[in-house]
Amino acid sequence: MALWYAVFCKPRAEATAQVNLRRQGYLTYLPLLPTERRRDGKWVPATEPLFPRYLFVSPRDSGHSLAPVRSTLGVTGLVRFGAQPATVPEALISELRAAEAAARAAADGPGDTPHRALFRTGMRVRLAAGPLAGLAGVFERTTGADRVIVLLELLGRTQRIMVERDSIVPTDNLESSPVDLC
Repeated sequence: MALWYAVFCKPRAEATAQVNLRRQGYLTYLPLLPTERRRDGKWVPATEPLFPRYLFVSPRDSGHSLAPVRSTLGVTGLVRFGAQPATVPEALISELRAAEAAARAAADGPGDTPHRALFRTGMRVRLAAGPLAGLAGVFERTTGADRVIVLLELLGRTQRIMVERDSIVPTDNLESSPVDLC
């Protein structure tokens, strides 16, 4: 059974660290999560690390030193508890790989449009485009591949507004948790 260690990476350098550690003969594992990012006003599929700035490394055998890891391009250092590097159980690595495979299969599988995980009923959103840009509302539901219904407080009443899916963004504050629609 291989011993795994957690590596702390420089910001957005997980892939660089992984490539350089592999070149040195280490086994590496960088858990990735399929998601969506907003680019040029559209939501596009993307992949990002499950644990930003962290990856897992295992020496190829018991004689392979961990000393070169800390000076590897993209790496800040090993995660340590005191003087000892933190070990990660093989079972956890296996579970992470299984969860990653399941998430990838769910993202690639049939179903609603890819934003199904991004917007949930009751989630607070903000209109980013169109004549109502800047207004905050509550995501109600999807009406098709490119349209959604958002509840907005206008003129003292809650109004259902149909907008393009690409014209809304989730809010970044604490209000992004689902709210009661009743």
